[in-house]
Amino acid sequence: MNYQMIGFVIGRILLVEAALMAVPALTAGIYGESLEPFLVPIAFLVLAGVLLGFRRPKSTALYARDGLAVVSLAWIVMSLFGAMPFVLSGDIPSYVDAIFETVSGFTTTGSTILTEVEHLTRGCLFWRSFTHWVGGMGVLVFVMAVLPMTDGHGMHLMRAEVPGPTVGKLVSRMSDTAKILYGIYLAMTVIEIVLLLAGGMSFFDACIHAFGTAGTGGFSSRNLSVGAYDSAYFDVVIGIFMLLFGVNFNLYYFLLIRRFGEVFRSEELKAYLLIVAASVTAITADIVHIYGSVGQSLRYAFFQVSSIITTTGYGTADFNTWPTLSKGILVTLMFVGACAGSTGGGIKVSRILILVKSSVADMRRMLHPAAVTTVRLEGKPVSEKTTRGAHVYLSVYVLLLAGSFLLLSLEGFDLVTTFTALAACFNNIGPGLEMVGPMGNFSAFSPFSKLLLSFDMLAGRLEIFPMLLLFAPSIWNRRGRIRRFRG
Repeated sequence: MNYQMIGFVIGRILLVEAALMAVPALTAGIYGESLEPFLVPIAFLVLAGVLLGFRRPKSTALYARDGLAVVSLAWIVMSLFGAMPFVLSGDIPSYVDAIFETVSGFTTTGSTILTEVEHLTRGCLFWRSFTHWVGGMGVLVFVMAVLPMTDGHGMHLMRAEVPGPTVGKLVSRMSDTAKILYGIYLAMTVIEIVLLLAGGMSFFDACIHAFGTAGTGGFSSRNLSVGAYDSAYFDVVIGIFMLLFGVNFNLYYFLLIRRFGEVFRSEELKAYLLIVAASVTAITADIVHIYGSVGQSLRYAFFQVSSIITTTGYGTADFNTWPTLSKGILVTLMFVGACAGSTGGGIKVSRILILVKSSVADMRRMLHPAAVTTVRLEGKPVSEKTTRGAHVYLSVYVLLLAGSFLLLSLEGFDLVTTFTALAACFNNIGPGLEMVGPMGNFSAFSPFSKLLLSFDMLAGRLEIFPMLLLFAPSIWNRRGRIRRFRG
C-alpha cells in the first residue's frame, strides 16, 4: 500500500473540491447572502489539501487496492467537507442530516431529508445540485481531467469509480479519456440549460435542473420537483435528457468520430430502449383511467420511467397513488438501472444482459454437457473473468441489500417504506414509495439509519467493492497487492 501516494491524491482532490465550492460561494455573493458557510470549509479544504498534496511522493505507483482505497476515502472525505456549508448556513442544523444530503448529492441519489427545499439559501441550493454534476461522471474522473496523472495510475482509479462490469480507455492516455468524457458531459449539460431557458425557465432553475439531469440525481429547486412547472415542454426536454445521460458515454464518443456501426450494434443500448418503451406502454395503459387521456398518461408515464430507470428521481406526478402494476414496474426499474458507463445507478443493463446470457448458457450445458457455449455481448465473447465478476457482484449486492434491510427494519416503519427507502438509496434513485414517495422525504429516519443509508448510497454509487474493502484488513497490509477487485 502506497500511503504517501494515497494521501497525495486525496490532497489534490480536496484542493479541487475547494475550487468547486467557490462556485456556490460566488452564487451566494450574487444573491447577497453570507459567504462564511463556504469560505470556512474552503479554508479547511485548502489547508488539508496543501498538507497532503504539497509534495509528490518519490514512488507514484498505484495498484488496484490503492485505487480502491483512494476512491472510497475520497468520496467519504469530500462528503464530510461538503456537508459543512449546510450546517454553517443553518439550512440543515444537524451534521448527520447534512452528511445524508451531501452524500445523496455526490452519489447522485437525490433522496432528501428536507421538507421545504425552497427555504434554502440560494448558495446552498446551488451547492446541493452542483454536487450532482460533480459526482455524476465521477469525482476521480473529474480530477484526472483537470489534474492528469500517468495512465498506469489512472486506470485503477477509473476502474474503481466508473460503473459497469468492464472499464476501458477511449484513447491511449487515461487523462485524455477523462477529458473526453467530461467534455461530452459539459456540452450536453449546456445544451439542456439552453433548451430550458428557451422554455421560460430562469437561469438559476435551469442550472439546478440541468445539474440534476446530467448527474441523474434529481435535486430540484422546487418542493414539487419538475411537476411544479406543470409544463409538457419541460417534461419532454428533461425526460429526453435523462434518457440521454443514462446511455453509455462511450457511444457518444463513437458518434463524434463517426463510428456509427459501434452505436447501432450496441446490444445494451437496444435493450435499454426496449425496456423503456415497454415500461412506458404498460404504465400508460395502466394509468389512462386516472388521467382520462392517452396523451396525458403517456406524458407522465414517459417522464417517470425515464426518471426511475436512469435513477434520476425527478417527479411530475405522485406515482405513489398509481395502480400496483405501475408501481411494480417502477420498483423493478429501480434495480435495473441505466447503461454501464453512464451517470445512472442500479445494477446496469449490460450486467443484467451478461447474467441472463450466462444463465441461458448454463442451462444449455445442463441439457448438452458436451456442447461448447460462449457468452457474447456487443458481438464479442465475454471473458470468464467478466462473467464471474457479474455473478459475484450480484451475490454481494443481494447480501448487502438484505443486511441493510434488516438493520433498517429496526425503525419499525411499514414494509413498503423500509424496502423502497433502501432500494432508492442503494440504487441511487431518490424517491421510494409510501413515506419516502415522490411527495415524501427521509426526515423521519433516525441518525443511525441515515448514516446506514448514506453508506448504502456510497456503496451503490461505487459498485459496492471499494466501500466494503475498506473494512478488509488485507487491503491495508503493506505486504501483497490486490490487483483484482471485481470478481
